[in-house]
Amino acid sequence: MPDRSGDPGTRYHLIRYVGLAGAVALAVAAGLGGALPDPPAAGWAVFTSGTGVLSVVAWAAGTGAMVWAWWSARHGVPSVRWASTTVGLWVVPLLVAPPLGSRDVYSYACQGWILRDGGDPYSGVAGQGCPWVDAVAPLWRDTPAPYGPLFVWLAGLAVAVGAGLAGTLLVLRLTAVAGLVLMAVALPGLAARCGLPAGRALWLTVGCPMVLIHLVSGAHNDALMVGLLVAALWVIAAGSARRPAVAAVVGGLLLGLAVAVKATALVVVPFAAILAVAGPRRPAALVRAGALVVAGVVGAVAATTALSGLGLGWVAGLTHSGDSRQWTSPPTAVGLLIDYLARLVGVRLDAVGAVRVVGLVLLAGFLVWLWWRVWRGGGPLAGWRGPDGRAVPVAEPANPPATWDRGTVVFGAGLALAATVLAAPVVYPWYLSWPLALLAVAAYRTGWFLLPVAVAGFLVLPDGSGVAALTKAPGTVAMCALIVVLVVRVVRSARRSAAS
Repeated sequence: MPDRSGDPGTRYHLIRYVGLAGAVALAVAAGLGGALPDPPAAGWAVFTSGTGVLSVVAWAAGTGAMVWAWWSARHGVPSVRWASTTVGLWVVPLLVAPPLGSRDVYSYACQGWILRDGGDPYSGVAGQGCPWVDAVAPLWRDTPAPYGPLFVWLAGLAVAVGAGLAGTLLVLRLTAVAGLVLMAVALPGLAARCGLPAGRALWLTVGCPMVLIHLVSGAHNDALMVGLLVAALWVIAAGSARRPAVAAVVGGLLLGLAVAVKATALVVVPFAAILAVAGPRRPAALVRAGALVVAGVVGAVAATTALSGLGLGWVAGLTHSGDSRQWTSPPTAVGLLIDYLARLVGVRLDAVGAVRVVGLVLLAGFLVWLWWRVWRGGGPLAGWRGPDGRAVPVAEPANPPATWDRGTVVFGAGLALAATVLAAPVVYPWYLSWPLALLAVAAYRTGWFLLPVAVAGFLVLPDGSGVAALTKAPGTVAMCALIVVLVVRVVRSARRSAAS
């Protein structure tokens, strides 16, 4: 028989079906020991609980197979159609299986139930009569919902349509799938305007195992937020040359809807204002475009707040996002290490809170600097996202003089989201989906952000138990060592750039 190991068609068939086998294995893991509302029978718990032998083996094998398949095609896929078909096949087993990797969907369900019952979902779910409260992770039962009015209203709609826990979970999962579909529709167009292959951008984002495991199977609302965010930037980029005012307003409305799901989307608004500028790079043009984008954002948030009947309680809920302490957050890891070292000399400290504040201050300064660099024309960012230090040309007619590469603006927005994740008081794997979508459409070099995403797929067990919680001390030391290595590399790179 002829050797067909080098046949691209054979290789992509292998990628597709190895990934599908992984998705099936993950569906088995979800059935055996996923985030189920009721624990397994005591006699079988050692085998089928979230940390049981059978469920963990199925989870590890499935995650490994999907990560291998995704990573193998990271440099490109045959076509957008191939990527869409493959992802569609991978989604099916995860769509019909129980939730995997998180119990947050039960929090969503209870928040929706409380809203439908006339209560206040921004006061926590405990003690408000939700029949499914025992399925909510204990840490979050007394925590106010940190989600915007649009998503809480959608959760209430899911409860009304679902007519029971199983139906509610299904509607919430379909809401997440709608966000994934929105990404799949918008990503190719946005990638084309950033000068990068549409199929690759689609594959890196919606084909990512971390996205499919946590945003589809786990039904996290991040899927809807990212879908709206990508769609907003696509509308602005596509319309800025023809109908810039309309594109800015519509894009702002979509961004506002994303903010009304999760407030994180606010980080992208200043970059969307730059993207909406039509013509030469002038302050007056930025003010006009920015005003239209902001008007759309404010209008969408105000409208969803009024129509849902909810107030601004979700803003207060944001302050409770750091109730969990895990080394996956760099500021938290540094604070934990300081506490550990202090205990060695007999001193008890609680440095985590102070280091988190320092991290947020540094984040604010970095975001201002990054936005300024993008506004001034990208500087080193334009070269960083291009091959051999050259910016990638956009796939459309040349921009007017004194304007910039759209890809650099989107790349800057992706870096802003990545910095927001790194500086957050708590980092869960699905948070990496925020920058992933934008970096996939704008970054030429990908390994530096794809590798952490691949690793993140292994950080949560089937029932939502965090590997980070099980490896608190060694993980803290490893994260701090990684921070030191990265800081040294950045300083050396900055010195080389200054000397050249």
